[in-house]
Amino acid sequence: MSEARAAFRVSLPVLFGYLPLGMAFGVLFASLDLGWVLAVVAGVIVYAGAAQFMAVGLLAAGASLPDVFVSTLLMNARHLVYGLSVLGRYPQSGALKWYLIFGLTDETYSLVTSRPVPESLNRHAFYGWLTALNQAYWVLGCGLGAFLGSAFAIKVSGLEFTLVALFVVLLMEQWAQIRRFEPLMVAAVLSLIAFWVAADQFLILALSSTVVVLGWLVRREDRWINAKS
Repeated sequence: MSEARAAFRVSLPVLFGYLPLGMAFGVLFASLDLGWVLAVVAGVIVYAGAAQFMAVGLLAAGASLPDVFVSTLLMNARHLVYGLSVLGRYPQSGALKWYLIFGLTDETYSLVTSRPVPESLNRHAFYGWLTALNQAYWVLGCGLGAFLGSAFAIKVSGLEFTLVALFVVLLMEQWAQIRRFEPLMVAAVLSLIAFWVAADQFLILALSSTVVVLGWLVRREDRWINAKS
């Protein structure tokens, strides 16, 4: 169980972000009068924070299921951009591999790529526990929020800012690991350009362009280092 304890310590920032954010989703979901249990089911099967919030608005507006499906697919298309970079860390076969792929959220990706696994631990077991714990926090928040939202009149104005705060914490952890300013500047500049060019699809454009530019810079730096050596 040492992998579970280590994963729990690493996942604490996600715990304090996912619980209130999941509760906010649960309260909003309760306004649809679909039953609080379905909020738990959504956290287990869908497990996509931004997409789940979007789905609540679409369902409230009477959107069709195909519209919800396509919108969710586009919202989560960013996983195609950065998901490939962690496949080498995950097991190459077995059920655990597919669960790790399913459970790869933005926050889990940040922890997987920024926190080294101690050599004394089983890396695959550590990633499994980390992914499962993060999803458990989200499911717990969804269920608790939906249950309370069904029983009481709760206002959640401003509670969605917890997602922004969580990303700030994860960014600080990434900075503590790399200690380089250039990747942050590249990502910030390309994000602004992507928002100016296509505001409705800027996230996918910003992520893909950032990966391409940073990959080119890394290869250029490697060639420069090899030339000097």
